[in-house]
This record gives sequence, structure tokens and C-alpha cells, in this order.
Amino acid sequence: MAAVVLVHGLYHRPEHFAVVAERLRAAGTHVVVPGLHRGSLPDDTAVVQAAIDSLHEPPIVLGHSYGGSVITGVRGAGHLVYLAAFVLDAGESAASLGGASPQLLDAISPEPDGSTSLHPDRAVDLLYGDCPEPLAARAVGLLRAQAPGCGRGVPEHHSWKHDPSTYVVCGQDRAIAPDLQRKMASRCTNVREWQTGHSPFIGQPDLIVELLQDLLATNTPRSRDEGVTTTR
Repeated sequence: MAAVVLVHGLYHRPEHFAVVAERLRAAGTHVVVPGLHRGSLPDDTAVVQAAIDSLHEPPIVLGHSYGGSVITGVRGAGHLVYLAAFVLDAGESAASLGGASPQLLDAISPEPDGSTSLHPDRAVDLLYGDCPEPLAARAVGLLRAQAPGCGRGVPEHHSWKHDPSTYVVCGQDRAIAPDLQRKMASRCTNVREWQTGHSPFIGQPDLIVELLQDLLATNTPRSRDEGVTTTR
């Protein structure tokens, strides 16, 4: 069975991908949505790597936002999809690239235990400003606190240098500047641009489902020991 792994970003949960996952499963795709928030980029990457390793064939792996930092460090993907996400090179972190917009930085609130959270009112505009109000409200209600330091994590492996990849630029994004996304997208095999905000899996899930189904239809399964070398 064809498989997809969906990797959420900071402050998010697997439940944010619920509609996308349900529609893919209804079409016969095996979908895994690992939960992150393990405290560090290496720990988050290990969780996703375990999900990939549990599958019979290399899956399509989609990372959103910080999830791009995570999927950059994995091995064994059949195709990588970076959705408004960080494509990191050697020595880089999301923070070192200036990833968060000034508005997003201003929305982050420190918690007494050292974690951070997003101010709910500001999160609506930043993350879900183009989504219908009931969907945006539900998405904000799912947000959770985030351990510090993940955005400063540096991957040890760079999967986009070896595996085919697609970058989706979200052209109306207020959380990660579209111009920065376009620069990172130049590292990928293919690039698409949608005129959406940061979180199309909430407001326009059909876009993501259609993209993944297109990739599943054209993705040639390969064994785990068969590498793909690309020149960029």
C-alpha cells in the first residue's frame, strides 16, 4: 500500500492534519502522522525516522514549517515535500536563517516552565488568516506549548541532496516570509507556489491531498538501499 508520512510544525499537533489524513486514507493510502514535541530536533527526527522505518516501502514524507527541519534529517523517503518549510544545509538551523517573521516572534509568549506558546488572537491572523473562522478557531484550540531550542537544531543529514523533493511556497504566508521560502525552494527538485497562508491543511486541504495523490501516482517505489542522487 502506498504510504504518506505527515510531519507537523512547532506548536502544532498531528490532529491539525486530520482532514488531509482522513481523505488520503479514504482513497486507500496508508497515512502516518507522528507526534513531535520531544524536546529537540534530533529527538523529533528520530520519531519520524521510526515511522519511515516501520513502512514496507519508502513513503512520501511531507514536512510543514519546522517539520521541514525534521524531514531534512531522515533517511529512506521516497519523495520529500516541504510545505512552507525549512530546507536546511550544513550548519544551518531554522533560527539561523531568520525563519520566523517579526510578527510571529511578537506572538510568542514565554511560559513559567521555560517553554513557549503562541498568543491565540495573534495565531489566528498569522497561521490561519485565510481559513474560515470555525476552522481557524478549532486549529488555534489545538495549539500546544513548545519546548525551547528546537528551532536552533541543526540536522546531521540532508535528505534533499539525495532524494527527490517538491517545495510548496505559500505566497500569502505571514509566519515565514515567502521570499525566504523561495530561496529554500531553489534547493529542491520541483517548486510549486500556492496563494495561501501558512496552513493550507486547515483552509484548503484538497490542495495538499491532490498534490500528494499526484506524487503517489508518479512515485516509483524503490528499495531502502537504493539511493537517488540529484545534482543541484
